[in-house]
Amino acid sequence: MYILGDIWSILKPKANNELKDSAAMNYISFVVLLLIGCTNAYYMTIDAHAEECFFEKVSAGTKLGLTFEVAEGGFLDIDFNIVGPNGQTIESGERVSNGKYAFKADTDGVYTYCFSNKMSTMTPKIVMFTIDVGEPIAELHQDAANGNHTKLEEMIKELSGALRTVKHEQDYMNLRERVHRTINESTNSRVVMWSFFEAFVLLTMTAGQVYYLKRFFEVRRR
Repeated sequence: MYILGDIWSILKPKANNELKDSAAMNYISFVVLLLIGCTNAYYMTIDAHAEECFFEKVSAGTKLGLTFEVAEGGFLDIDFNIVGPNGQTIESGERVSNGKYAFKADTDGVYTYCFSNKMSTMTPKIVMFTIDVGEPIAELHQDAANGNHTKLEEMIKELSGALRTVKHEQDYMNLRERVHRTINESTNSRVVMWSFFEAFVLLTMTAGQVYYLKRFFEVRRR
């Protein structure tokens, strides 16, 4: 009995440490997946002569980001504009195909993201975009002052940020593959149609030359 008790006293701390490590890993995995699940890429159709805007209310010091790519429509271009709470333009562009922008909110208020297709006469555009919203600096300082900003939370935030970047890159690569596949299929169909047209013209010219030579020799015989 004493031997079994000694063995259990040796294994008990190890078992507790393993359980704690397992619980910590499960907690990290859950939080990271929860954070990553909140950053999805959205697809939006913008009709000709139309403009679509999105709004984000944040506090001063919050890190904001916008990533977008034109997936379909016309020359794959769009106008965009990022406006701050005071009406000042933070970022803007005309007839751009994609973009990736990051900035820090200077003041509290609503920040506006707009995509415009007003330059198009009849072609709608499909835009994929993601809007990233970080944590306010004040909350981070408050957590650090209260002692709640632990090493584990820092690791979780760094890991979630890295995974969010990887997810955005995967969405971007998937969209680029889709756009390139559409361009290749369109080019292939045009090459096939041009080949049929060339074959038709060649056959028509051959038939016309045969008919002309036949009529020419018939006239000479008469």
